[in-house]
Amino acid sequence: MKLVSEYGNDDIAKVYVARMREADTSKRRLVEFVESVQPPLPREKKWVVIVSSMFGCPIGCRMCDAGGDFLGRLTAGEILEQIGYVVRRRFPDAVVPVQKFKVQFARMGEPSLNPAVLEAMERLPEAVSAPGLNVSMSTVAPANAQTARFFEQLVGLKDRLYPGGRFQLQFSIHTTDPALRDVLIPAAKWPFEKIAEYGARFAHPEAGDKKVTLNFAPVKGYPIDAHAIRSQFDPDKFMIKLTPLNPTVRSSMEALESAIRPDDLDSSRLLVEDFEEQGFDVVLSIGELEENKIGSNCGQFIQRALEAESRPELSYELERYELGTKAR
Repeated sequence: MKLVSEYGNDDIAKVYVARMREADTSKRRLVEFVESVQPPLPREKKWVVIVSSMFGCPIGCRMCDAGGDFLGRLTAGEILEQIGYVVRRRFPDAVVPVQKFKVQFARMGEPSLNPAVLEAMERLPEAVSAPGLNVSMSTVAPANAQTARFFEQLVGLKDRLYPGGRFQLQFSIHTTDPALRDVLIPAAKWPFEKIAEYGARFAHPEAGDKKVTLNFAPVKGYPIDAHAIRSQFDPDKFMIKLTPLNPTVRSSMEALESAIRPDDLDSSRLLVEDFEEQGFDVVLSIGELEENKIGSNCGQFIQRALEAESRPELSYELERYELGTKAR
């Protein structure tokens, strides 16, 4: 792996761009990975590394800058190299003395479409010494024979290597309208019934597992019906995460407008209350606004922003950072 550039703020988040296969000089073969903290928690309490599993992503979600430009899957070694680089940058001996060290498979690429993600998860506990290691995976639940095998293997892997609440599985669904869900996520995917059945088998909170997360980035014009979710998902097995739609180049081009305003908590109040009335635990996840400017948030993709003719308001202030080549 050869680092090409890095930018961001050590006190919030940093984005790294790397060439995984040095003989291939195409810009489209670059990958991005991220490290972040969660103020006011110091890095010693919680530290997050977000890695890519693909060159781009074949799904093409309408709000995601990484989608629609897919050039292949990373190997398990290439996935682990991203983690190893960030770990050794902070902790040269690869010993991570962090209370909660969270590795998220959520940057570029739909993880379930790459079997190497399972191998990387398998090897990760040996690759770094981290007593606080937690793993998180975000998926839109693609529906095909390959992903069916992936998800079945994931259950056993979680039980063997990440028990006791050290694995967080998240399904990104965004709307309860099936037709509009197809618009936002234009790929064959599990219906809610299948997600509910699988999640009930995957998570056993009574044994210490984390509840499975149903993630919504609410978009104006794309309804979210808490009662419809309750009719299919058990609040004892599932929780709700609400997050503002990030101001990506793609969401701006598609004229998608976030129904949650980060600067106005009242914009999410009714939706939070609706889910809580249905018995769900609800997390309102609003991070630092500077993360949008750094480009470290989910769905953002620096390479698209660099090539775009215009950028959304309140995002991608890349001029603030040194973007010159930093080959290493």
